[in-house]
Amino acid sequence: MLKKYLKNKEQEWEDLCIRCGGCCGSFDDPCVHLRKDKHKKYYCEIYETRLGLHKTVGGEEFNCVGVKEIIRTRWKNDHLCACKREVRSPKKRVKGQGPGGKED
Repeated sequence: MLKKYLKNKEQEWEDLCIRCGGCCGSFDDPCVHLRKDKHKKYYCEIYETRLGLHKTVGGEEFNCVGVKEIIRTRWKNDHLCACKREVRSPKKRVKGQGPGGKED
């Protein structure tokens, strides 16, 4: 039951993502796996196996972490992150709705 709850919470945060790529370095030195689609939205080319040690285009090593951990970190222009904005000033939620007003 707890595992399902945690998985659902992680999915709520993922659903808030506007794919700005900021947490992956799009504003400065991006991860080598960060790509942009035809709609100018960012995505990770190895998303399913992304967690762990990786490098930026500039050669800096970093640990890729899940959304829950990203919310707790800081990076250049992190104020643009929809997940972080939700944490800082969540909208009043209706019972039965999660972040962003989506149904639980």
